[in-house]
Amino acid sequence: MVAEAKARGLALTGPDGLLKLFTKSALETALNEEMTEHLGHAKNRADPERETTNVRNGSRSKTVISDAAGEVEIEVPRDRDSSFEPKIVKKRQRRLADVDEIVMSLYAKGMTTGEISAHFAEIYGASVSKETISRIT
Repeated sequence: MVAEAKARGLALTGPDGLLKLFTKSALETALNEEMTEHLGHAKNRADPERETTNVRNGSRSKTVISDAAGEVEIEVPRDRDSSFEPKIVKKRQRRLADVDEIVMSLYAKGMTTGEISAHFAEIYGASVSKETISRIT
């Protein structure tokens, strides 16, 4: 991936660098998978006979600061009831302390879903299921 980015003339760091795009993609994927787990169904796949009316309700932009990638603008999904509490990027959180480490772990180290889940618990104190990790990776 790095070699391909260099061949295309894409820098690894900087405002439009590979690391920033990588971080954005991983965070947004993780947030969307958290929303899927929260609602109990994938996007546009709600059971018409479900007991709740809570569904996805668009997204909002949020700029987070990463030590390695700088400012990264991400889209955070919303739900109609406003009951979604993201774990990877919490509400009102602006700085990503060790998310770069996790992003690299998800994509580069080939860790198992159990190891990645344990890594999230260690760094964030958040419980992220193996199923969610599997969907993210």
